[in-house]
Amino acid sequence: MRKLPEGLAQGLASGATTLARCWRLARTDGVVMGFTDHDRGLSFEGVEFAAGAGFEAGAVERSTGLSADSHSVTGALQSAAITEADISRGLYDSAEVTLWLVDWRDVANRVRLSTGRIGEIRRSETAFEVEIVGLAEALNQKAGRVYHPRCDLRLGEPRCGVDITDPAFVGAGAVTAVTGSQRILASGLDGFDNGWFTEGALRWTGGANAGTQGHVKLHRPAFEGAALELWLAPGAEIAPGDPFEVIAGCDKRAATCREKFSNFLNFRGFPHMPGDDFAAGYPSGGGHDGGSLLSGG
Repeated sequence: MRKLPEGLAQGLASGATTLARCWRLARTDGVVMGFTDHDRGLSFEGVEFAAGAGFEAGAVERSTGLSADSHSVTGALQSAAITEADISRGLYDSAEVTLWLVDWRDVANRVRLSTGRIGEIRRSETAFEVEIVGLAEALNQKAGRVYHPRCDLRLGEPRCGVDITDPAFVGAGAVTAVTGSQRILASGLDGFDNGWFTEGALRWTGGANAGTQGHVKLHRPAFEGAALELWLAPGAEIAPGDPFEVIAGCDKRAATCREKFSNFLNFRGFPHMPGDDFAAGYPSGGGHDGGSLLSGG
């Protein structure tokens, strides 16, 4: 049972409504912001909770045991602190959100209702809705190795051992033309084979998307330079001259690990495991004359 501060408990018992909700939002890049649905700003624990940011609490789901709690927050894209561009760039992905119930007459009378992380964000032209999932959601994530023909490691992590800072595996380029929201022509990649960066990671080092990362769907030579297609469009528009770094792609196959990266000793897949065709095969013997396998056929 949650224990309430004495002052807050007395206020609730009196029937007078002097309560407000406050949200403390801590992004993964270290930025901390505060918001409240009260009509004036509040301050506690070193955080200024801004009023008038358009935040409203949605439905709250509670559960017992290890099931993940969740609630939602809706807001208008009118606060200078929250912009559509920053949401698109992923700056709020997995941010930690703490929800407080506060007596606005005396903020010392408060209780923390929940702590969670931002899940799905849904946007319209003027507003957004944020799903906040409880910390127990982490228990739903898969852990351990996967029994699969392909490797389950991320290229460049310690167990993989590939040095992704090696000039053979990383290229620096700049956009020469934009052919679509996810497609560009680039210079600086002429020394790399066709498809070298397919399934690789691209990090923008300048321009409106500086500091964000995307994933390459396709890399091929073009009439001038190279053509790259991304799986998703970045949060801001790409412009000619935008610089980037791109890391060689790995499709997790044993042949790629051996031939492209010379790293087969660290391969963590199971390339010789039987496939679906083996499992569905029919164990038959005798002559194979095209006749029925059923007796008397």
